[in-house]
Amino acid sequence: MTKSTLMQTAPGHEVLAAAGKKYLRPGGRIATEQLLQWANFQPGETVLELAASFGYSAIALAQRYGVKVVGVEKKPESVRQARDNIRAANLENQIEIIEGDIFHLDAIPGQFDYVLAEAILTMQSPPGKAKILAGIRDRLKPGGKFLSHDLLARDNEEQISAELAQVIRVNATPLSEANWTNTYESAGLHVEKVQTGAMSLLNFRQMFQDEGVFNTLRILGNILTREPIRKRVLEMRRVFNKYNEELGYILICATTQ
Repeated sequence: MTKSTLMQTAPGHEVLAAAGKKYLRPGGRIATEQLLQWANFQPGETVLELAASFGYSAIALAQRYGVKVVGVEKKPESVRQARDNIRAANLENQIEIIEGDIFHLDAIPGQFDYVLAEAILTMQSPPGKAKILAGIRDRLKPGGKFLSHDLLARDNEEQISAELAQVIRVNATPLSEANWTNTYESAGLHVEKVQTGAMSLLNFRQMFQDEGVFNTLRILGNILTREPIRKRVLEMRRVFNKYNEELGYILICATTQ
């Protein structure tokens, strides 16, 4: 299978990563910072991070707040790279990366002060969301916090989901604020704080803030010169622009009931 064919079928986040984009959150770094402020991490507290990828965010959390992080990552090659990165940062006493599936959080021992998931739940079906949230609830200590950053559909949920699925090659199901809240509450998680805002994943101004000038220029260069990537990115951007008023990000801080 050629690289061109792979780009045609790859999930949207993998296409953006191939272009060089490192930050793949719908609300950008500003939204993530708000989520971390809500957390109010204290040194020695424990965090379970879903889809830890290469371990970069786990490393940042450990260095910045002195917390202990357990990251769950499904891809073996990402797990190996994450462990190498953690070793290079000399943080093996604070961070552990487990090769596992976010649908089977019951396999992870112990409970945590926080569970962190960014751009994870949107990509799951309604039953998938419910299963993951139930697992999160069981992994939280009494009074523990679940911190999430996901895609918001203020209106036309079904129509947006159908068009997103076509361009990002994943059956994404963003929800309205009310439906996100109902989904959490149904799983036994009490929503304490919510913030919504504009979706900025392919906003060039936000990209400069998230990625920096040098990497943004590199991303744009890859998009312009690599046709398979350019085609996919333009497809995604078209849908994002079409639903500019309806699509956004949502931050939620929820606790065990």
